[in-house]
Formats: sequence, C-alpha cells, structure tokens
Amino acid sequence: MDDLAGTQVPGCRLTDPAESVAELERVLPGLVAHRLPTPAGIDWLRLESVLGTALPADYKLLCELYPAFELSDFMLVAGPVPGAEVAWAEDTDDLEIIAEWCEDADLAVPIHPYPAPGGLLPWSSSNQGDFFLWTTSPAGPQEWMVTVASRSGAWWHYTGGAVQFLADLVSGVLEPWSLPTVRPEITWVGQRGGGSR
Repeated sequence: MDDLAGTQVPGCRLTDPAESVAELERVLPGLVAHRLPTPAGIDWLRLESVLGTALPADYKLLCELYPAFELSDFMLVAGPVPGAEVAWAEDTDDLEIIAEWCEDADLAVPIHPYPAPGGLLPWSSSNQGDFFLWTTSPAGPQEWMVTVASRSGAWWHYTGGAVQFLADLVSGVLEPWSLPTVRPEITWVGQRGGGSR
C-alpha cells in the first residue's frame, strides 16, 4: 500500500507573495496585530548561498513581516533569525529525520531529502512531529509544492506555496489529511529576532 494519501490542488494558485500573505491575514485575523514595525532584515542572499538554493518569495515575505508564531497549539511557523542565517541554513537535524522517513516510506515514487534533485526541504513542523516541506524543483522556488510528512506515516502534497497552504489549512479549504483540524487562531508569538526552522 502506498503511503502517499494524494495531492490537493488550490482552486487558484496565488503567485504574488503579497497576495498570499494578504490571504493568510484575511483568514487568520489575529495575525495582523503581530506584524513587525519594520522588516526583519534577514540576509537572504547569504542564507541562500550557504543553503545552495533560493527560497520561495512568499515564505521570505512572511518571515520579513512576522515573528515566529504558532497556529492552534499545533504548528510552528518560524523563519531564520537575522544574524543567524548561516546557522539556519546549516541546521541538518530535520533533514536527517526526513531522510529516515523517506527510507521507511512505502511510496510508488521514492522521495529524498534536499539536496537531492527534487529533494524535500523543511520549512515548518508541528509539536506532534509532523513536517511541512517544500518539494524542490529545477523549475525554481516559485514552482515548489508543499509536501506534508505526517508522524502517522502518511504523506501528501499541496500544489500551492507555503503561505497559501497555511491560509487554506486554517480556513478549512484543505482537507487536513492525517493532521488535526487547525483552528484559525494564534496561540503563541515569538519575540522579534527569535525563530527556528
């Protein structure tokens, strides 16, 4: 039996980063109150140089506008900390776990962690051990889809970007396959300058 539950496709893929963030703010009304007064100032060029790939613009915009936050006592949304970009890019702990899960997964099409071609790169996690990943692609980071690796062993894809995924997950547009229902509430907010992957 294949561990891949399937693929969910957004009704309309949002390609403009500002539009994606605006949609997340719309469905998660408490978010706007936590917007940083000035952009975080993450050195994306340095981070991406160390990481070996550019990252999607919607994710970068979200990280510039907001500190780390937790959705529904479940999912941590956090980016790199200004001044610690190299440490963030070099952190391989999650990739090691993902490598083990990829080996154990019963998938018709094998998947591998980044930096393998088309490899999985984590961008968020849950407090229950689920991972939210990008499936990287040579087409460029704006085309990457989201892959969910659930602690239960189920895998699934979402063909939109990370920020649209968050919006569709909290609004209920997405079926939360193998995940609990994620309510549209922020249950924790980090201090400016704090965060993790």
